[in-house]
Amino acid sequence: MDGEVRVGLIGFGTVGTGVVKILQNNADIIARRVGRKVVLTKIADLDITTDRGVTVLPEKLTTNVQDILDDSQIDIVVELIGGHEPAKRFILQALSSRKGVVTANKALLADYGEEIFEAAFKAQADLGFEASVGGGIPIIRSLTEGLAGNHLTSITGIMNGTSNYILTRMTLEGRDFHDILKEATREGYAEADPSLDIDGIDAAHKLVIMVNLAYGTPVPMSAVYTEGISNISTMDIAFAGELGFTIKLLGIAKFHEQSIEARVHPTLVRTESPIAQVNGVYNAIHVVGDAVGDIVLYGQGAGSLPTASAVVGDIIDLARNRIHGSVSRIPATSFQWESRQPLSIKPMAEIQSRYYLRCMVEDEPSVLSTISGILGKQGISISSVLQKERKHGQSVPLIILTHRSYERGIQAALRDMNALAVVSEPTMLIRIEDNE
Repeated sequence: MDGEVRVGLIGFGTVGTGVVKILQNNADIIARRVGRKVVLTKIADLDITTDRGVTVLPEKLTTNVQDILDDSQIDIVVELIGGHEPAKRFILQALSSRKGVVTANKALLADYGEEIFEAAFKAQADLGFEASVGGGIPIIRSLTEGLAGNHLTSITGIMNGTSNYILTRMTLEGRDFHDILKEATREGYAEADPSLDIDGIDAAHKLVIMVNLAYGTPVPMSAVYTEGISNISTMDIAFAGELGFTIKLLGIAKFHEQSIEARVHPTLVRTESPIAQVNGVYNAIHVVGDAVGDIVLYGQGAGSLPTASAVVGDIIDLARNRIHGSVSRIPATSFQWESRQPLSIKPMAEIQSRYYLRCMVEDEPSVLSTISGILGKQGISISSVLQKERKHGQSVPLIILTHRSYERGIQAALRDMNALAVVSEPTMLIRIEDNE
């Protein structure tokens, strides 16, 4: 095996350390797969003194990113610092120099993907971002290669491990959201500022990337309805369980002729379904294709080595391309750049779903008929009702499951229901995904 493929790494944090470990520990098998040695030439980070538990020669460390970007001998640049800037500037500079780029930066690709994809296309440079979605789960490669012959009708899944960890513990332990969040932060499963995870933003970033690849269309983050899990209560988890459901934070994309649904929110799924069985920090993505049918990809959605595994997979892919002169063999956007077609994102008001409603009401004989009348006025039919025991002088929960109806109708009904004197607090709404 003659020659080497040289790699420069920007960012020596948790995932960067994992990348170094894999490149060192698995150097022989990587060389056999690529056909040449893959050599980590330079690592740039603001902190090059902290011990990461891996041995790196001092001359390979730098605090100046330009030492990597200006080095004509470096073939592949790996960006693992996250955020918008300066990451975007580094990636664009590397692409303009026709270096291959590997990134795990989901927020950057979701918000500025079109600019980066266009830069890669114009420079005819490779761009790998498997690690941006699902950690070690090979969903990007599945969408761009393995399932490329399919018309994909839907993508649904658990796309954030932190939220899934919190909901799992709430379900198993019957404990409050805020208590579990505090423990998850102490244990390192949640960030000090967990808002990206618990507010659904991280999952929305990933959904935007997958929709872009699955349907060949740009998707602005602003078009994705996003709702987090902070309002989910142990009461709702318990009632969902009584009705045969489990609550998960899902990213959902569905194809409709010339439009696409794209939404992230807490969802009731059947307890016996594969998605409901995914617990802890694990992710699972369910893809439906017209030829392949149902595919579920399951695995660790974050963490040093799982995410680094996806990064190194991209390094290997780009190294092979470089050796054989087949740069941009697979477009970064999955579809050929000139063949992508803008599709509209269906407004949330136009989507159809089943709904779980928990109304806290005064225990009066006419309450159910009044609420049924409000739902009926909007064309919403009731599938089932769960009414709990009476508590004198207190509000009691009235649980209603609906048949499929339009979001605009359910929201109009909620406004009227919440205005009733017998309703003591805003009605809880959770959407349902099942086969009805």
